[in-house]
Amino acid sequence: MSSGHLIRMGHSNRPQTLEAVQAFCDAIQQPDPALVLFFCSDSYDLDLVATELARRFTDVPVLGCSTAGEIGPMGCLDHSISGVSLSRAGFTATVGCIDSLHEFEVTDGKAFVDEQLRRLNRSAPNADAQNSFALMLIDGLSLAEEKITRSLQNALGRIRLIGGSAGDGMDFSKTLVYWNGTFQSDRAAMVLISTSLPFRIFKIQHFRPTNERLVVTAADMSKRLVTEINGLPAAQEYARLIGVPVDALSAEHFAAMPLLVLIDGTSYTRSIQKANPDGSLTFFCAIEEGIVMRVAQSEDILSNIQQSFAEIRAQMGPPALTIGFDCILRKLENQRLGLNSDMSSIFQHHHTVGLNTYGEQYCGVHVTQTLTGVAIGDARV
Repeated sequence: MSSGHLIRMGHSNRPQTLEAVQAFCDAIQQPDPALVLFFCSDSYDLDLVATELARRFTDVPVLGCSTAGEIGPMGCLDHSISGVSLSRAGFTATVGCIDSLHEFEVTDGKAFVDEQLRRLNRSAPNADAQNSFALMLIDGLSLAEEKITRSLQNALGRIRLIGGSAGDGMDFSKTLVYWNGTFQSDRAAMVLISTSLPFRIFKIQHFRPTNERLVVTAADMSKRLVTEINGLPAAQEYARLIGVPVDALSAEHFAAMPLLVLIDGTSYTRSIQKANPDGSLTFFCAIEEGIVMRVAQSEDILSNIQQSFAEIRAQMGPPALTIGFDCILRKLENQRLGLNSDMSSIFQHHHTVGLNTYGEQYCGVHVTQTLTGVAIGDARV
């Protein structure tokens, strides 16, 4: 059986909630699904979305979240619902949920993951790091991504974890994760997936470090707040480093010139969410005092993603499905550069479903301004 018979993708932007979710459900319907994964704009009536999904998929694990934009067979859209169903003929999936993230301790991750692994192994006794991966959706305003991601990845060992932080457009007000029939904030859900199909976990970013170094001299990690850089007010110093007046700082500047930090020899983006009236900067990730960062220089975002997907194709052939978590700041950059149509075409060509996020997770690290995900190939011969 080819992977085309194992995967059903759907995407609807019908304006009425019930019509949109029904069209999406019809598109992904298949005889024996192991998992339904979806990404939904909060412009819809999410209570109605939840009710309809629970009605249509009574005995199937269904996992989803609110978004800052949706990616699917129709490309990159706002005000839509996209997603995929995976057949039991090619996939085994086990989902677990963590509520009350504010009460979660790093040590809680092991018990949670061990239970999910036991459940997976009952259904797929041969599941291991070569044929399995973990995928997480998490409240994008919880400020808990770092500890949850690190804890779960440590417990998973060689099974790699990827994921995305739920969004709500550009409101930054309330982000929601769907599991067990309800949308909730302060929630994360993780699915363990074992498959006979080849797959590749990836992280794509189009930035390289410049020589402009900076040191965080005052910060509040719990609030992702940086108050001083190089001993000066953070917004003032960042504005100086990128060459713009501090009162002119905008989301476009933050998208075009984020900061980079080196972790175990790999550079990770640390993106700014907003400049505050008191001169501090709010980030999408927690920032420690004393950390050394560099101002990033953007490379061509279109060439970068084309090259990255070319490498994936060379490794395993054309993806039958790509599940992608694409940062909201990448979306803003595409809009600024007039690349929405080009990016949609690339995603469509690689059969991508996913969302624009408030942050991404990659192998134990919470990141921003990246595209993380998994590309799943055709059936092994």
